Amino acid sequence: MIGYVTLGVNDLEKAAKFYETVLGEAGAKRMWANERMVAFGRDPRTPSVIITKPYDGQKAYHGNGTMVALAVGSTGDVARVYEKAIALGAQDEGAPGYRGPEAQGFYGAYFRDPDGNKFATFCMSPKK
Repeated sequence: MIGYVTLGVNDLEKAAKFYETVLGEAGAKRMWANERMVAFGRDPRTPSVIITKPYDGQKAYHGNGTMVALAVGSTGDVARVYEKAIALGAQDEGAPGYRGPEAQGFYGAYFRDPDGNKFATFCMSPKK
């Protein structure tokens, strides 16, 4: 389905440091980079996140209603990704916890990167 998600950023170097640290908490690493883009992922055959300076040279803006969800392996991983993002200047959009019916098992947290792009980090872990 999804091969990659591309997000516009205004300061590529600063954003690359943010994403390298935050996405590292989700098991991703820097896969490649050039003068306009940096790609992060777990493996070249799985979905990735690419940050880029906008092609048209204009200011990058976040999408209202757009969100990227990062799947991780455990509730502890959800908390680590979220906490690292907040420590690096991300804006809180919802602390780690269960959402919806707890029996469903959706455990997530939400934040916005320094450019305003919204992220969720989540796992499926039925509450015991």
